[in-house]
Amino acid sequence: MDRQRIEGDLKKTTGNIKEKAGEVLGDRHLKSEGRAEKAEGHIRSGVGEAMDAALTDACPEGQTAEG
Repeated sequence: MDRQRIEGDLKKTTGNIKEKAGEVLGDRHLKSEGRAEKAEGHIRSGVGEAMDAALTDACPEGQTAEG
């Protein structure tokens, strides 16, 4: 798991919290900010997954990308 996937998961979580808080408080700005943050998290996670897949495909079994 690389940094992009971790950051993506964190963004999705904080975005979800902001979205729910916005719903409870009736704050449309907070709710939309949470949705945007969740979307960014999904994108970062996707980039991280693609990077992981590329590294897995590029390296023979038992070896790492570093050497």
